[in-house]
Amino acid sequence: MSKTYDYIFAGSGLSGLSLLYRLLKEESLQHKDILVIDSASKNQNDRTWCFWEKEEGPFESLVCHEWKTLQFFSPQVSKEFEMQEYRYKMIQSGDFYAHVLDFVQGFKNVSFLKEEIIEIVEEGEKALVKTDKRSYTTDYVFNSTSLFHPKMTEENTLLQHFLGWYIKTKEPVFNPQVGTLMDFTLSQHHGTTFMYVLPTSPCVALVEYTLFTERILKEEEYEEALRSYIQEKLGISEYEITHTEFGVIPMSLAKFSSHLGKNKRIINIGTAGGYTKPSTGYTFQFVQKHVGQVVAQLKKDQSPVVIPSFRENMFEWYDRTLLDVLLTKSLSGQQIFSSLFKKVEPERILAFLANESNFWEEFTIRNSVPILPFAFSGIKQLLGLGKK
Repeated sequence: MSKTYDYIFAGSGLSGLSLLYRLLKEESLQHKDILVIDSASKNQNDRTWCFWEKEEGPFESLVCHEWKTLQFFSPQVSKEFEMQEYRYKMIQSGDFYAHVLDFVQGFKNVSFLKEEIIEIVEEGEKALVKTDKRSYTTDYVFNSTSLFHPKMTEENTLLQHFLGWYIKTKEPVFNPQVGTLMDFTLSQHHGTTFMYVLPTSPCVALVEYTLFTERILKEEEYEEALRSYIQEKLGISEYEITHTEFGVIPMSLAKFSSHLGKNKRIINIGTAGGYTKPSTGYTFQFVQKHVGQVVAQLKKDQSPVVIPSFRENMFEWYDRTLLDVLLTKSLSGQQIFSSLFKKVEPERILAFLANESNFWEEFTIRNSVPILPFAFSGIKQLLGLGKK
């Protein structure tokens, strides 16, 4: 008879490894029999995760750089601001993978399999994970694969896509204390388009060309935009590209299910569970908040299904409203963020985008953007007419 695991992790990316790490940190849970299945090994530095938080997080030791001062630029607004509460932080995925996998090696009750997951189904009080080799039974499966993604189309989804270059200069040209959060002083003919510039030393910076559009571009279009910006905006003609990264993140009105099955034995996490913030694509910090809730439930010997609070539902409505405004092209991303940064204290915007603002701050933010487009999209989302 085949072994039944307490938990199976279908996928070992950011959300899967974050949950596994946090679970094994808990004395009451670290003895559970756990199986992790993924068709790929996590041994490459394939992502840079940036986020902001007030306190030290569970992966503080992995923060390779942080910024207290940020900049925002658009044709209408030029602003540099020093944060009092938040810090903008950067973690390299390669460091994250190595840290978690090294920690997990100390637990003989955790097994890893490199197999392709074909299907996940609920069978009574258990869940069954089928791979290209065999099937595995578990009490709960934490799924971060794309098996259960809803249908995403150009009508209900924007893609946040980006190409980032880490560049190194011979002479010191950057201020590593100041990061550029958004620079909208670029052509917007594709749609919402901006640059990040995040210096980690006087001679090294991540420069990232980012767009929110229905379709990705040709590789040479990203590269030409980066070359032009580095030379014309940053005034740098000689540099070495030390690392590149490309990514696509869905920003969707489609409904992602947090759990599946009559007995709720399939728990979706990460993007699959709706952890990616629909309006911005930010993922890292929202994954940490959500997996923290899952662990808290398990510690109490309760189902890992987390029911959203009223406030969480409120922020989801804000997200869907903003995304609907972008999808319907009622306003451009440049117009929205320029209006926000022109009228609202920047750290309050960050609190709002982190789902940590209060009602008064949200009232101020709602009144800082054009009323009619947001009112129309907000009502549509509130009534459920925007569900795709």
